[in-house]
Amino acid sequence: MSLRHVVLLRFHEGTEASQGDALVAGLRELPALIEGLRSFQTGADLGLAAGNWDLGIAVEFDDEATWAAYQAHPEHQRVIAELVRPITAERAAAQFAT
Repeated sequence: MSLRHVVLLRFHEGTEASQGDALVAGLRELPALIEGLRSFQTGADLGLAAGNWDLGIAVEFDDEATWAAYQAHPEHQRVIAELVRPITAERAAAQFAT
């Protein structure tokens, strides 16, 4: 059994596209910096339906311990502090077994 971590972000009104692009770029660096990520996908919403969130992240881990190590990892925390929090109005997340 593996664990999937899914996050949706809704940005503050007025967030510039370049800020979202910088966030995606920062997130996409994490798999090379943090061990134990089975898969990692992230991207901006394509705008296909009204009311969607602005950005999605899906990460798969071997187990809860690997997920916990990712959550606490300094690079992950840096991306959150520098790139996520400044532009995020709302966050939704779930972890589930796959």
